[in-house]
Amino acid sequence: MLERTGFACAIALLVATVAPATVAAESQTHFNAEGNPPSAFTAARQASLRDALPFGDRRDFEEQRRGLIATPADRRINDASGNVVWDIGRYDFLLEGEQLDSIHPSLQRQATLNMNYGLYEVVPDKIYQVRGFDLSNMTLVKGDTGWIVFDVLLVRETAAAALALANAELGERPVVAVVYSHSHADHFGGIRGVVEEDDVRSGKVKVLAPRGFMENAIAENIYAGTAMTRRASYQYGRVLPVSPFGQVDSAIGKATASGTVGLIAPNVVIEADFEEHTIDGVHMVFQNTPGTEAPAEMNTWFPDLKAFWAAENITATIHNVYTLRGALVRDALQWSKSINEALYRFGTEAEVMLASHNWPRWGNERILEVMRAQRDAYANLNNQVLHLANRGVTINEIHNEYEVPASLSRQWSVRQYHGSEFHNSRAVLNRYLGYWDGNPATLAPLSPADSAPLYVEMMGGADKILAKGSELYDAGKYRHAMELVNKLVYAEPGNDAAKQLLADTFEQLGYQYESASLRNSFLSAAQELRSGIPAEMGLDAGGADAIRALTTSQWWDAIAIRVDSRKADGVDFTLNFIVPDTGEKLVVEMSHGTLTNIVGFTAPDADATISINRSELLPVMMQQATLADQIAAGKAGLEGDGQVLRKLGSTLVAFDPMFEMMPGTRQ
Repeated sequence: MLERTGFACAIALLVATVAPATVAAESQTHFNAEGNPPSAFTAARQASLRDALPFGDRRDFEEQRRGLIATPADRRINDASGNVVWDIGRYDFLLEGEQLDSIHPSLQRQATLNMNYGLYEVVPDKIYQVRGFDLSNMTLVKGDTGWIVFDVLLVRETAAAALALANAELGERPVVAVVYSHSHADHFGGIRGVVEEDDVRSGKVKVLAPRGFMENAIAENIYAGTAMTRRASYQYGRVLPVSPFGQVDSAIGKATASGTVGLIAPNVVIEADFEEHTIDGVHMVFQNTPGTEAPAEMNTWFPDLKAFWAAENITATIHNVYTLRGALVRDALQWSKSINEALYRFGTEAEVMLASHNWPRWGNERILEVMRAQRDAYANLNNQVLHLANRGVTINEIHNEYEVPASLSRQWSVRQYHGSEFHNSRAVLNRYLGYWDGNPATLAPLSPADSAPLYVEMMGGADKILAKGSELYDAGKYRHAMELVNKLVYAEPGNDAAKQLLADTFEQLGYQYESASLRNSFLSAAQELRSGIPAEMGLDAGGADAIRALTTSQWWDAIAIRVDSRKADGVDFTLNFIVPDTGEKLVVEMSHGTLTNIVGFTAPDADATISINRSELLPVMMQQATLADQIAAGKAGLEGDGQVLRKLGSTLVAFDPMFEMMPGTRQ
């Protein structure tokens, strides 16, 4: 009943990773087989940035190298079958020291710094990190008898390799506790590489997480999962070659590893705003920071070590207030306030600050400098966007009006590598005022495919637009060229000359953007305009753990999103859904073309009642069986109208995980 290409894709972002690109990085001849080299305008712009930015400040490079214990000889990590799941060697072109005009100089600096690879000592004989094995870091704290592991990478294979490296270099120690800093998969997905689920269930191993962790680990990604996964292919450049002309970095790390994503529910939830625990002799103070980088997130202070773990709230970049893959807009003001709270409670004493991405900072003066810069950057973003909005600047103008203060822009720790002032400023305004700019013409505008032909006609047709677009491109006015040619591509999706010119324009803009998210999005769109949508993105969906974590109500909510109201209008029914082994009872109702559910009730006049234990429901949730199969096999009971399932199935659609992002790219 539930096709894998439909419902399963709704959780794909949570459980899917990208296989390593098979395209090797080009040599320093910098041949770009797919497109164009940097134009003279792009090269001149990069040169001016090299003169303007504070490249003489080398403290990050000193901190990035500090404490290196061991670097594995093999720059690849393989799974049990010998398949490559991680290969940092693809990025070695960044270590050759050449200034690359196809990369914003500041982004090239960040990408080079993110070439960490190995085991590092952070606090002597106490705190260590494995960096460069995945998008995130694994942090290991030595307890009296074993390791307390902070964040376990994205996949089982890289997590197991990281732990093995630490044990080989520092001595074999059991994992006695795991701390999930927050509800994003690159911080919990590798859990099965470091612990056994039975040990967690028995309490032998503690797994700690912030309040709201399980709800948000699932909910942020599931309901718009198909769209989010597709959009993430642009943000992270998943189908771009790793080369100076393609994907070079992800701001907080290189990229995501491939492999198996897992999830084991925590057995200790940190509920209070500040909560103290001593685990295996290590004293820790946890600070819940909801509404910051993730809906459920927490920092940790080690008072005996004067060490502050900043989770992903303070990294070596300004983060996304709005992430381009899609997610709820984050609260920049709350983010700033949480950093300020940590600064005054812990930062004034801290001698080392480390995080789940990038590299640590040492020395109290340095730590306070970075914390204040990050605090002020998010506060300024919030306050100045609202300042401009209260002076009449709209959401369609704010990204061109908001400017990061010069004093902040010269701080490397708050450069725009992950977020950008363009999409973050629009996000803040959208959070407070929504998408409408106050002009009634934008309240219910035509879709681009409907409005573009009118523009093309009024501009004199395709030939004139191409000529003017080429003129603007040749003059280095890429955003102006984009504005015109994009209209033509929407009006004439089959116009190859228009798509090629738009691709060329996107390419130069991608080279120029400091934000890895913007770079990857523009270059990905350029590639698809030239070559079409790829047949697949190297996604490996294997998320049994994530599916098990769904509540029954969440599962029905996800099914409801697949209902096509045009098919469902007039298909009315009420279904009692009973899960005896968990004691759950739900009413699932289809009315007015809409599927809803409510927990804790049964309807006396229901058309049908289905009873199924959670153990028998799980195969249905994982598309290994259907409800009809389980009923036929005697694993579920049905009373009443057996046509209810047929009626439901007639309304469901399968989502296409590779839908068009740019017009005319479907092959």
